[in-house]
Amino acid sequence: MMLPAALLLLGVLTAVAGPRLLARADWVDREPVLALWVWQCVVAAVLLCCALSMTLSAAAAWRAVGGQVFASAPSPVVKAYALGTAGPWAAATAVVLACAGLWSATMLVREVVRARVRRRRGRAELLLRAPQLPGEKPVSRLVVLEGERPDAWWLPGTPPRLVVTTAAVRRLKGRQLDAVLAHEEGHALARHEWLRHCSAALAYGFPQVPVFAAFRDEMHRLVELAADDMASRRFGRLTTALALVELNEHRGVFGPCPTPQAQVPQRVHRLLTPPDRLPALRRLRLTAAAALVPVIPVLVAFVPGLRALG
Repeated sequence: MMLPAALLLLGVLTAVAGPRLLARADWVDREPVLALWVWQCVVAAVLLCCALSMTLSAAAAWRAVGGQVFASAPSPVVKAYALGTAGPWAAATAVVLACAGLWSATMLVREVVRARVRRRRGRAELLLRAPQLPGEKPVSRLVVLEGERPDAWWLPGTPPRLVVTTAAVRRLKGRQLDAVLAHEEGHALARHEWLRHCSAALAYGFPQVPVFAAFRDEMHRLVELAADDMASRRFGRLTTALALVELNEHRGVFGPCPTPQAQVPQRVHRLLTPPDRLPALRRLRLTAAAALVPVIPVLVAFVPGLRALG
């Protein structure tokens, strides 16, 4: 039974080819939302290959598992998968892939728990620095804190808050503060934190797998571009770019030495020199093609059964 090995090989090819094709594409920065979708489809295909390979290996190694997996399958379909011809590697493959799946889930839970701890800590600090008066209801989405450095951040929760320092309020002119709010709301509406959690869990759980590290890095970059676009559509590209400059100029991101916020100059340049968007028909074709990538492992897994029935 070579199907589990074929699925693993397909997963490896997808993990290698997907990031390379995206790195060569000239439309990624022009269409960050589409690029986010394509990346998710590539990673989902890799994970599906592993999950299907694990399932078929376990079905071949243990009759009890095979009976559950093929419980409602006709006899010709079961024979087509040749479960009885599996070698001793089937059980080992199933165990290794199952452990990898459990480890991935553990890493995801760890990321979510850490994020919740940071959120509670942030809300507690906010309540300490900006206490509510007796009977006051937290209805405002905007909280201004005393601070010497211009800064702004989104604090999820109920209700979600945009926290800005007084230095940021003094520096942000006109509708720049509204653009910052729209940027952070874009993150919240698109649930970008879940993309960050999932990509970080895979990258930290499997640091030797390049596709997961690339997935994490691109998620952090592309979600910012997508939120920039959402803010610029409402308040203009120039206003959004100036807000980015005012909030990050003191961090030295525009100097010759690289910093953790080194992507800010590229984001500002992109806003000031907007690239042409892809035609709608091409965006539709790319979206459909990406959606087919996770379908390929499923079709490969069903090939023996479909042949038996056909």
